[in-house]
Formats: sequence, C-alpha cells, structure tokens
Amino acid sequence: MGTHVIKMPDIGEGIAEVELSQWHVKVGDLVVEDQVLADVMTDKAMVDIPSPVHGKVIALGGQPGEVMAVGSVLISIEVEGAGNLKESAAPTPVAVKEPAAPKAEAVVETKPAAAAPRSAAVCQGPMVAREANERPLASPAVRKHALDLGIQLRLVRGSGPAGRVLHEDLDAYLAQGQSNAQAPVAAAYAQRNDEEQIQVIGMRRKIAQRMQDATQRAAHFSYVEEIDVTAIEELRAHLNEKHGASRGKLTLLPFLVRALVVALRDFPQMNARYDDEAQIITRLGAVHVGVATQSDVGLMVPVVRHAEARSLWDSAAEISRLANAARNGKASRDELSGSSITLTSLGALGGIVSTPVLNLPEVAIVGVNKIVERPMVVKGQVVIRKMMNLSSSFDHRVVDGMDAALFIQAIRGLLEQPATLFVE
Repeated sequence: MGTHVIKMPDIGEGIAEVELSQWHVKVGDLVVEDQVLADVMTDKAMVDIPSPVHGKVIALGGQPGEVMAVGSVLISIEVEGAGNLKESAAPTPVAVKEPAAPKAEAVVETKPAAAAPRSAAVCQGPMVAREANERPLASPAVRKHALDLGIQLRLVRGSGPAGRVLHEDLDAYLAQGQSNAQAPVAAAYAQRNDEEQIQVIGMRRKIAQRMQDATQRAAHFSYVEEIDVTAIEELRAHLNEKHGASRGKLTLLPFLVRALVVALRDFPQMNARYDDEAQIITRLGAVHVGVATQSDVGLMVPVVRHAEARSLWDSAAEISRLANAARNGKASRDELSGSSITLTSLGALGGIVSTPVLNLPEVAIVGVNKIVERPMVVKGQVVIRKMMNLSSSFDHRVVDGMDAALFIQAIRGLLEQPATLFVE
C-alpha cells in the first residue's frame, strides 16, 4: 500500500490561497476516482476538488473555513501500489460556482460537477442513528425541507456522496412512516431549548463580505414607482397563446429586459461600472443584464449578454438556460460575471417594496415586486388593474436622483404602452 498526497490546486488567475469551504469525505472513507472530496472558495468562485484515485482517506489537511495556500497538503489517500508521497499533482478542479454580488432579494446548494459516485462507506436505508451533536451533510434547501416536514435530519440516512442527505431521502423516510408528522399533536407544542451554531464560510462568507463591501462603499439610494402592467400582461398572454407551443412561454422578465434596453438608450449613465479606486466611470454600449437567481448556497447572478441584440423569445430562452445552469451548478465563470446592470425579482414573494443592494461595480439595480390587482381610477372610472412596483437602487456617487427617477419613469412608460418597446 502507498499514500497519494493531493495538494491544494492552482485555480488560476494568480490566486495564492483559497478557503476550504466543505469536506465531502472524512478519515476512513473509501473514495473512488472523480468523487468530489472538498469544495474550496476563491475570490470569485466555489470549486469542486475531485479525487484522481481510488483509495481510503487517511488524513485531511485542514478544517472548513481555513484559508490554505496553493500547494499545501489538502488530503492524503491510501492507495494500492507505491502511491505518491511527493508533490502530487493536484486534480483538475471541476467547474465553478461564482458567488453573487450582494443583493437583498431572490429568484437557487448547487454542485457544478456531475454527482460524484457514492462513497463505499455509505449504507442504504431510510433511517440511521447519529450522535445528538453530529450534523449530517445536507444542503440548506434539504434542511429547510426537513424542518418544514418535522423530520429530525440526524435520523435520516443519506444516499448522496459521503452520506449527504438528499430530498429523495426525506421522501423515503416519510414513506416508511418515520416522520415526526405522525407524532402526537401535543409534540408540536413541546418546549425546545436546542441551539445550532452555523459557521459562516465558503459561499455564504463571500456573499456576506461583498454585501458589506457594497453597502460601505456605494452611496445607495432607492426609488420606488408603481406601474400598471395590465396591458403588457394581456400582450404576454396573447403571445403565449399564439406562439407558446412553437417558441416557448414568455414570462414578464424578457419584457423587463427589453424595457431596460430601450430606456438605457436615453440614460447611458445607468449602464455603467464605477472603479472608485481609479475614479473612472465606464459606460458600456453593450447591455449585459445580470438576472438574480437564488441557489441553495446563495444568490447567483448569471448574465444575459448583449441583451440589446436579443428578441423577446431569445431573451426568454437565455434567461431560462442561465437560471437552470446556475441552479444545477453548470454555469461557467464567464456566465456568472461581467454584468453591466442587474434585474432582480422576488416573483410571487415580491412584496410591496424592497431595497435592492447594488451589484458592485454596477451603479444601478432594478427590483421587481409582485403583481397585484387593485382598484384604480382611470379616466374618472374605478376599474380593476394589474399593478406592480419597481423598487430600484442607484449609486448616488454616479447617478443623480432626478436621472434615476426619469429612468424609472421611462421604463414605466414603456411597460404601460408596450407597443413602444418595439417602435424604432
């Protein structure tokens, strides 16, 4: 038997150190080639580190949250044969998950690589006994799902890599009648004194740092305006009925992207990036729209590039493709960077007003709230209209308040008279 030593890989871009975000294995686990061993976080992305060999884990080189130098020992694996006790070439990192720039809203734990083969140490079955203080591996979405179902996650056997609990494991647990939902009703009123401490590391730490940086460096101000979207919703329904089967269904987002493109022709100062260290504002002709997308590990912002050159259906298809890629962990680094203005939406959870946080170095972000039917006075008559608020934020170091208001009013006019979106 020999030892294969895997060192912290050089992710590129001149990065000298990275943060160890999460282990997917522990000492004693049997691993196979290409199985994901750990997640590491760079300044820009989360990267999966796969195993280049089959073997048994005999030592881990760090703890989650620890910053490790490139080239330091990451993990040691016992293998058949002579092994590799020298400076083992690190495996090629797998795909990337770029942390979203800070925002206080949403629209989805993603793993860029294909699901790793299950560890040989993982057993099958819906239920397992863990120590009371043992925290099972599971994504935030699975933890929330378990909480909603009244399931103690430590009792559920995980079928994912390294025993990670998946959504289907919760389903299997419920199917066998192990859920706390079947406990006496009185249990729902029992006192609880448990506490859980969650270390802020990896993607969540990076998002927190960038959000704090954005609020400290930019002079945020927000502007809210209500918009009558009755006409554009009627147009959307008509287009979906006529072309939905052949071209795909349209949501409101591609119309909003189109409205941004048209409005920015008169307000180019909104489609800009501000380098506050060099004191340079760069206005872009291309409109690269970031579309905020919620993932299990935090907010991600895939970018619809050259929105100015896209039709409604082209924009719709690209938004859908990028959102799915982000949620499935397939989005590339290029797809998660380079936006010039951001569109963020809470969809049905949009509330009445929100205060979006800028996606630095951008100077404007347009936030979409939910559509509600309300009585409105139109030409002296009370009628029911579909109303929606835009809650948008700007960097006051670059954008004046009057310009911001005029910009949003321009978008309002385009959406309320949707034919103007397509009149050149």
